Amino acid sequence: MPFPDLIHPDLAAYESSVPLPTDFQDFWQSTLQSARAVGGDIMLKPAETTIRAVEVFDVTFPGFGGHPIKGWLMLPRVRSGPLPLIVQYIGYGGGRGLPHEQLHWAASGFAHFKMDTRGQGSVWSVGETPDPVGAGVSFPGFMTRGVLDKAEYYYRRVFTDGVRAIDALLTLDSIDPARIAVCGGSQGGGIALAVGGIDPRVSALLPDVPFLCDFPRALRMAAQNPYLEILRYLAQHRDQKARVMETLAYFDGVNFARFAKAKALFSVALMDDVCPPSTVYGAFNAYRGEKTMVEYEFNNHEGGQAFQEHRQMAWLSTLFDLG
Repeated sequence: MPFPDLIHPDLAAYESSVPLPTDFQDFWQSTLQSARAVGGDIMLKPAETTIRAVEVFDVTFPGFGGHPIKGWLMLPRVRSGPLPLIVQYIGYGGGRGLPHEQLHWAASGFAHFKMDTRGQGSVWSVGETPDPVGAGVSFPGFMTRGVLDKAEYYYRRVFTDGVRAIDALLTLDSIDPARIAVCGGSQGGGIALAVGGIDPRVSALLPDVPFLCDFPRALRMAAQNPYLEILRYLAQHRDQKARVMETLAYFDGVNFARFAKAKALFSVALMDDVCPPSTVYGAFNAYRGEKTMVEYEFNNHEGGQAFQEHRQMAWLSTLFDLG
């Protein structure tokens, strides 16, 4: 397929024009303050699995509104002292899956938490977390749920869940609070960017082919869902563009990148027609912390997959001094 977007040198030079709402930080700090005020405790129970080298826990923690959010916590069985933590967020439509599907982080010496995404988990991996909050008129999918009001938008709940996962995990003696990383691909990368932009405890960020970045450009460049959900909504609700774009600015990875300071390892696929590479570079070039970009020139939205995981494990092991 041809390259669907900008190519170098224009790609690396691209700067997003996403507007930054004047109350962006206040909105997110008040959101987190309200979520934390609800309280609630993390619950762990040993998972039923045949895995022996890795200890696996079925976790439930209070997310946005105190709603119960599921996840898998995986720890190396042989360990001494608090472990560096990596929290993984999931791509669009997927759930936490099953424990045996991803063991490389725990096998490398990390505490690995794989968080369910509320309401998702029926497309390509199984999830177990409902979203109990209703929504107004929306296009099928998640992108337009509550999109006319930033307080009601679906991703306000999801991004808050991502921070509350860290809150919950830091109550465990097995977790080192000085070594917290967040990661994810596609939607998971967008969630990781959001969490890294509003939670200063995050010291490392690993977003792969991140979704939810540079909405104004993505809506004009993407050839595949999920961005097209918003286009189809606006095709019917022709008078709502201004309200939709105003809401989306509060959830744009470019704006979270403007406040993130953790060391970051990004990846982008230059033939990606789901998350156009210029939208990823829009977030990358806005990113305030120390950063590195890895490109996969001939890949679509699958990105680097195992090749990128190898880079991530080496990079984070060095950063967190795992030898």
